[in-house]
Amino acid sequence: MNTVEETIEVAVPVSTAYNQWTQFKSFPRFMTAVRKVEQIRPNLTRWVVGFGPVRHEFDAEIVDQRPDSLVAWRSLGQRLGHRGEVSFRETAPGRTELSVRIGVRPHGSGDRLTRAPGFLSRAVRAELGHFKEFIEGLGREGGAWRGTIRDGHVRPMEPEPARSRVPHWPVG
Repeated sequence: MNTVEETIEVAVPVSTAYNQWTQFKSFPRFMTAVRKVEQIRPNLTRWVVGFGPVRHEFDAEIVDQRPDSLVAWRSLGQRLGHRGEVSFRETAPGRTELSVRIGVRPHGSGDRLTRAPGFLSRAVRAELGHFKEFIEGLGREGGAWRGTIRDGHVRPMEPEPARSRVPHWPVG
């Protein structure tokens, strides 16, 4: 398996970076290799990616998702199997480090690009740069899904604690 890891810092808060990253349908707006993404279920997406005339379609299962922390996935099917994860970490107020790790298992002669030395690393680095330009240009997320997924299973959303509108005065 060919594995790469790339990191980039973006000038938005962790929640903004994470929230935008969970909007998979928006990926074609900033990622040059992504042509289309459909959200089939909260933990299942269908992707169409390509370079030039070459197109590849696959389903990906989100296996682990923790708000403001991590999104991990694996492709489904036989051809061009891959796994990946993106983690989010605050580096300073209003700044977030995204670390992406992707492992690709090339299969067959059609996957020459993934085997080319440095290609996958350059592609991931470039796409992260596009995400940085996109989210910093917006300055805010275009939506959010704050659910949790463990071992590929969507967990029930925990309700927000009720907040009283009555001010609480310090005792003393």
